[in-house]
Amino acid sequence: MDWSKGYSASYYMTRVDPATWRDIERIEITGGSIKRNTDGLMQSADVDCVNYQRGEIWIRIYLDTNQNGAHAHEAMFTGLATSPERSYNGRMSTSALNGYSVLKPADDVILPRGWYAPAGMNAAEQVKKLLSVTPAPITVADGSPSLTNAIIAEDGESRLTMATKILTAIGWRLRIAGDGAISIEPAPIAVVAAFDPNYNDVIETQIDVALDWYEAPNVLMCTDEDMTAIARDDSRRSPLSTVNRGREVWAFESNCDRGDNESIAEYASRRLAELQQVELSAEYDRRFMPGVLPGDLVRLSYPEQGLDGIFAVDTQSIELGHAARTSERVTTPAQLTSRQDDTEDTITGLFRLIDDDRNYVVSDDNDYIVGLITTEG
Repeated sequence: MDWSKGYSASYYMTRVDPATWRDIERIEITGGSIKRNTDGLMQSADVDCVNYQRGEIWIRIYLDTNQNGAHAHEAMFTGLATSPERSYNGRMSTSALNGYSVLKPADDVILPRGWYAPAGMNAAEQVKKLLSVTPAPITVADGSPSLTNAIIAEDGESRLTMATKILTAIGWRLRIAGDGAISIEPAPIAVVAAFDPNYNDVIETQIDVALDWYEAPNVLMCTDEDMTAIARDDSRRSPLSTVNRGREVWAFESNCDRGDNESIAEYASRRLAELQQVELSAEYDRRFMPGVLPGDLVRLSYPEQGLDGIFAVDTQSIELGHAARTSERVTTPAQLTSRQDDTEDTITGLFRLIDDDRNYVVSDDNDYIVGLITTEG
């Protein structure tokens, strides 16, 4: 069926057997919503049920559609559910069901003091082991890097938060499908859907676009052990520069994560450019489309609204109603800081004198040296 066109929608819920991960009982629902994001438990659901009398169970929510005889059957959410609230009208009871994602069991188990993920191990396989307390099926993409440094659990660290730290260290992510299947995979590079007013117009007319660079710095001070560097953006071509903003906006970093053979001055220059990649965000409502989840990449072609390019899905809220209306937030870095100036930019680094062989000019107090770093673009 064509998801960009109108269709009728109905919803129901099933009880899931955690041992087989199959549906074993149908439960009627009257409404609700599903929320998705890229951190924490990543998914949740609030569902209204009729004559629901159970405690904690595993559930799955389905969408059934009909479009001129064409049908679709989509799993929308799978997770662990409880019903803390119940109301009665005669013999009929209605329950507000709270659903937690398949990651909830991993978030409920605390690692023992002293637990650590050693350097050199397969990082994605370790994440799979940490999440293995959930009954959801877990797959690991090929090519997982090894951990370069050990990661030690903090007090109160859960299996889930440790898994998140490992994924952050290797630049991978979790992706949870509607049927609850968990995928451990690299950060996405391929677009999963394209929205366009001419060919796939599923977005409603109102789009809110925000470009927040109020706190983006134009001066960055970095300290690492006994060294300090200051990077400045004084370019006439950069809208965030001290020149065009007419003021200095400082940021500070310590314990710098420098690359191999990267000097503190080079790190400061690189980090200032990264911090000036201001996030462009957009929020809109659209028809539901299967296979699009937070963390995925989508192409938006709405140039009149300032959206024309590839965006990362940040959050989703899906109403279990007409066309499964999906409220979505997407983000992308906006490259504002062009440094293609007529003259070379200079970024001044202030360094503690630690090596007599370095070719810097020593300042008057003989305690600090000043280096000029030339950048091109």
